Amino acid sequence: MASIRKEILIDASAETVWAALRDIGALHTRLVPGFVTDTRLEPGARIVTFGNGQVARELIVDVDDTERRLVWAIVDEPFQHYSAAAQVFSEKPHQCRFVWIADLLPDELADHVDGMMQQGVDTIKATMENSIETTDKAHGES
Repeated sequence: MASIRKEILIDASAETVWAALRDIGALHTRLVPGFVTDTRLEPGARIVTFGNGQVARELIVDVDDTERRLVWAIVDEPFQHYSAAAQVFSEKPHQCRFVWIADLLPDELADHVDGMMQQGVDTIKATMENSIETTDKAHGES
């Protein structure tokens, strides 16, 4: 089974990043715009359309506000198994660590998923840091 881990420091508070991550129906507007182009909710799941045209039905397993952790699974092809978790850790008052781990089968999908996850964390970092700069400028901070 392939296991992929992505970890990135984000110059935004853990609370800000968690608020965007836990908003499970707004991936395409709050967390990863462009990387995800649409998110539709259905009972217990979300349908995610990625910028490359792929569509995945993700079962929402857990949204843990205390641990700032979101867990989801994909039970459709091409996966035999796919489970993932993303978690936000506070590092400094205006910095956090974002960790995304995915376990999947078949192993042959690992390179593709790894590339998508890297694009995803890069987009999260840019989106969150850009939104903080915009918010700070609106409040006269620099």
